[in-house]
Amino acid sequence: MKASQYLEAFIQMLRSEKYYSEHTCRNYQRDLQRFYQFLQKINISAWQKVQYGEISAYAAFRFRNGKKSTTIQRELSSIRSFYQFLVQQKKLKNNPARDVSAPKADQLLPKTCDADRIAQLLRNDGSEDELLVRDLAIFELIYSSGLRLAELVGINLQDIDLSQQQLVVTGKGNKTRYLPVGSKAREAIQKWLKIRGNFLRDNTPALFISKLGKRISARNVQSRLNHLGQRQSLDQQLSPHSLRHSFATHLLESSGDLRAVQELLGHANISTTQIYTHLDFQHLAKVYDGAHPRAKRKR
Repeated sequence: MKASQYLEAFIQMLRSEKYYSEHTCRNYQRDLQRFYQFLQKINISAWQKVQYGEISAYAAFRFRNGKKSTTIQRELSSIRSFYQFLVQQKKLKNNPARDVSAPKADQLLPKTCDADRIAQLLRNDGSEDELLVRDLAIFELIYSSGLRLAELVGINLQDIDLSQQQLVVTGKGNKTRYLPVGSKAREAIQKWLKIRGNFLRDNTPALFISKLGKRISARNVQSRLNHLGQRQSLDQQLSPHSLRHSFATHLLESSGDLRAVQELLGHANISTTQIYTHLDFQHLAKVYDGAHPRAKRKR
């Protein structure tokens, strides 16, 4: 059979056995025809001669040409399904596309909130609203220490030492890290601790509790942040993760110390920190020009 005949048989199977729509079948056909054009460029004319390396090279080729990871994932799915069909038809023993993966999807980073908006969000207008006192303590602490949401809700009274301005949290991988607590966060937490007893229903050890007297939930924290943003007339919708991201960005912009930010965020790999804090190229270029022996300009 010719290469085109194998492809036609596969598409016919999708129609008659899988009952795929014509639109879906055309997508499969287009993906496989594009892949076959690539094979011809590298002098492969038979589907059976393709191995893992050629399929992996195709994924890399598409990525270099600006295709998104999601597009490449879909194309690989088409190729994988086609080769599984050939295996079922006993034209091949193994599926060469089985272990090929697309480049990682582009990481969508939360928007940062500039320092002025953070100040607006965390402004205390002198209100005696007890929930507001608690909310300000929560979000001051997230921004002060760069906490993950799960870390925030998991904090117990014994985990924080305001006299030492220190907090211990358990993050991903059950790893413990010690974090500084800023003066604004410490003041906000002290105010909260004075009224925390008004919320208590039992002996929960949680630092932050809901109006029902239980450990505050992650969903409740998100909801209260939205409420606070509206109350403070903020023109930007925030998430707890945005506050963590802003913490990292602002700290990095001021210090330039990537390793310190990595430790504070609890990242196992510094590459994660580089992506997370989206270091701008101008900053990197400035560091490079000032540090690299081959980059320094002669005075």
